[in-house]
Amino acid sequence: MKTVTLTDFRSHASGMLSEVEKGETLLVMRHGRPIAEVCPVGNEKSGQPSWKRPGLRLSTKGVSLSEIILAERNRESVS
Repeated sequence: MKTVTLTDFRSHASGMLSEVEKGETLLVMRHGRPIAEVCPVGNEKSGQPSWKRPGLRLSTKGVSLSEIILAERNRESVS
């Protein structure tokens, strides 16, 4: 783990984040006290950011929500 001051981190953030990408962990200090730990993200299976990966598909047994909504609309239009 590498310790850096907040001023150094601000001045050299791009280079330091490149080090983090390579596996280095940074401890950012302000006035001699630790304020943040910057560490690499856990092992990514696909190498893509989470927002680009497919989401979970949830499924349940029984009638679908769209079928229930259509049935309710039909019932309301008859009354």
